Amino acid sequence: DNYPMRAMDQGFEESLVLRGGGIGQPSDPIGAEGKYSDPTLFHNGKEVQKKGYCTDIYFDHALKFIEVSKTRNRPFFVYLPTNAPHGPFHDVPQEEYDYYKSLNLANDQFPQNQGHALPKNANLDKRARIFAMIDNIDQNIGKLKNSLEALELLEDTLIIFMVDNGPNARRYVSGFQGNKSHVHEGGIRSPLLMHWPNRLKAGTWSDKVVAHIDITPTILDACGVTDRKVWDQFDGRSFLPLLDGRNRQWLDRTVVIQSHRGNLPVRYHHFAARNQRWKLLHASGFGNESFEGSPRFELYDMLLDPFESQDLSATFPHIVTSMTNAYDAWFDDVSSTRPNNYDPPRIIIGSPKQNPSVLTRQDWRHQSGKPWGAASNGEWWTHFQRSGAYEVIVHTKGDQKPDTITLKIGDNEWSEYETISPSSFKFQIVINRGGDQKIKTWIKSGDVSSGPHQLEVLN
Repeated sequence: DNYPMRAMDQGFEESLVLRGGGIGQPSDPIGAEGKYSDPTLFHNGKEVQKKGYCTDIYFDHALKFIEVSKTRNRPFFVYLPTNAPHGPFHDVPQEEYDYYKSLNLANDQFPQNQGHALPKNANLDKRARIFAMIDNIDQNIGKLKNSLEALELLEDTLIIFMVDNGPNARRYVSGFQGNKSHVHEGGIRSPLLMHWPNRLKAGTWSDKVVAHIDITPTILDACGVTDRKVWDQFDGRSFLPLLDGRNRQWLDRTVVIQSHRGNLPVRYHHFAARNQRWKLLHASGFGNESFEGSPRFELYDMLLDPFESQDLSATFPHIVTSMTNAYDAWFDDVSSTRPNNYDPPRIIIGSPKQNPSVLTRQDWRHQSGKPWGAASNGEWWTHFQRSGAYEVIVHTKGDQKPDTITLKIGDNEWSEYETISPSSFKFQIVINRGGDQKIKTWIKSGDVSSGPHQLEVLN
């Protein structure tokens, strides 16, 4: 959310974004928490109040960018990730919600003849809200397609549709096991649809295993980029030849997905390693920062058992060894790509590129308490571009009623501040030297110590 890692700092000439984590997260602008309707967004770095439902706003802005590109006779690239369908679910398109609320959405209305059955009970109101969000996305995709057609761009525009993970609760996933944050197929298997009439024949499909790392190489291939110096920067490969008829040969490989809480990845923690036939996984829990004991591997033959019903790890130990070796090679590789490999990018403070810098819990290095929870705390890794005077405003939330507040930047601490509202407190500080600094704040209320809701640093 901060310079130099914003979209506008990383090559996008036009950006309309929300803060990290999605609407309804700790990074929400103060006073605009959880607003899917009339949200506060950031247009090229400037905070703006928008009118309408967030998904509609994103698509409308993207279409305006495409229209301008057409008038300037310029090619365009649009990255359009919506935060819906995602919680909180209190604010959804009303007309669509009313429609789905009127339907019977019980699990028995989604029969499954194979795989893992859905639980008997479900929160039907929540499901209606999620379906309303999805319906709204579908309508906007239709609007995008119609607009491209009206602009005479549809035939030669590559559209890629995908999602980031499985659903955030147990609902229909074609019988696959698990949901969001799981490393079984219900958590990581994603639809991938492509539309490009001038290049791709309708109805073409492939069963080859591809992953997120292949998206950029595929786009580069579509754009005709042939410079090996560019291609060698990527771990993935283009899957366009699987679809456009050039070459359907696809050398097998092992793709790894690993995701869990914590500041550092832990070897064998909550991962899946997948090639065309076999899948090795260790389901040790996304919410855990590590695991205890030895990994409890599961092995599945995905050609015969795509629903992961029969663990074959004891039957084929040599496959477990082979897949573990492939995972180890991957882990060693991604752990050694740069010095201080897993350090986060430093937030640059004191730059004319951004003022103020807003530091939220989404960007701190978690140190104590439940991540992002009321009693949690962490530190921000920053770089002060200049020395000199700064203002730091500490924002609290909820029942945080400070008895004392301590601000620490590098080796310096401050505890004198001005109360500017019941939930905002201003420090006047001087940074004696620029460079790398870690920022942390302690808010003490009685015997409870926690971190701030947000910090603003003004230069």
